[in-house]
Amino acid sequence: MTVQECAEIVERGDPDRLVAAMSAPVPDREVLFPLYAFNLEIARAPWLTQEPLIAEMRLQFWRDVLDEIEQGKTPRAHEVVEPLGAAIHARAIPLAPLRAMIDARRADIAREPFVAPADLWDYINAGAGSLMFASVAALGRTDEAEARVLGRVQGLAAWLEAQPELLAHGWRAFDAGFYPEMIDVALADLRSIRGHDFGKATPAARAASRAGAILKRAKADPDAIIEGRLSESEFARRGRFLWKTLRGRW
Repeated sequence: MTVQECAEIVERGDPDRLVAAMSAPVPDREVLFPLYAFNLEIARAPWLTQEPLIAEMRLQFWRDVLDEIEQGKTPRAHEVVEPLGAAIHARAIPLAPLRAMIDARRADIAREPFVAPADLWDYINAGAGSLMFASVAALGRTDEAEARVLGRVQGLAAWLEAQPELLAHGWRAFDAGFYPEMIDVALADLRSIRGHDFGKATPAARAASRAGAILKRAKADPDAIIEGRLSESEFARRGRFLWKTLRGRW
């Protein structure tokens, strides 16, 4: 049960956050990798079974884990739990956003359509917004408002990228006619924090580095959302991260 095992989970499931974490100093990687692995564990829980009750039990496992970490109990035997607990205690990471991330995944179990943009924004804020806030806080920044703005922007971009896969699983989650409005809001939000200095938390913020480009492609070519043409090539993805890392930007 090591940080390396968490890094391997992130390597398999979240290439953007893998590269973002690798741009951080080693002590900060030991905090980011458990957080990102925790996110992947709860994100995949609703999709491992067709039985809602079993999926809910998987999420309850993680709710119990956070309660036990908060109470200082001996960690459960799971490759992510011990490193996660160590990271939370070492950096005083707030548990409220982590709990919100778990609760957000109940929508993935129900797979009911979101009725209005506000509903989808709430889901994104509870998930990606909370993860960004927790990640930035873990690296010493407590500016929750701007972290959540960045998290929501990244979350919408990831949501749009995921549409073909969600549709393949039978979740027609939202009326695509609302996307142009939401994309405009997200791009405006991104411009509002463009010059913000996240300081030592920049590697965590860098997890959102592709969001602007994805949203601009979706705005210019809405059909690319459903057709799965929003993603960059792996070469372009890594090049973008390298350029921003070398310039100290997110």
